[in-house]
Amino acid sequence: MTKQVFRKTIWTDKYLQMVNITKQIEEVVQSSGVQNGFITVQSMHTTAGITVNEGLECLEQDIHEFLNKLVPENASYHHARLLPDYGSTAGNATGHLKAMLVGNHCHFLIQNGKLEKGSAQDVYLYEFDGPSKRTYCIILEEFLEGDL
Repeated sequence: MTKQVFRKTIWTDKYLQMVNITKQIEEVVQSSGVQNGFITVQSMHTTAGITVNEGLECLEQDIHEFLNKLVPENASYHHARLLPDYGSTAGNATGHLKAMLVGNHCHFLIQNGKLEKGSAQDVYLYEFDGPSKRTYCIILEEFLEGDL
């Protein structure tokens, strides 16, 4: 098995935002030359998540509203206090909690050089503390002939 790792950076422009990164992932798979294997997409942040869902604007709104009900912005959080090590007050507890609920990675199979996903599946980077510069990793693991 061989591995390739790619880092991708995007800038989000909203406090809460869902960014569809499916095309970027498919481009990496295509340009990598990997024919058969696995792909992992992982967020490098604790206030941004990675997950799979259907790419519909109305569903994106439903997801935001659902997460805001679970983790309301105006609730009292222990993280909203002075953090001497950071030299500032942490005000992003909701971002950490929402990212924890969404998760930080997803996996897919690669077959015949293509990402194997359902027709309604898209990969999203969820921003919960933006706007910000966000990095995610794409890890490709290719099966070699003797691996199967």
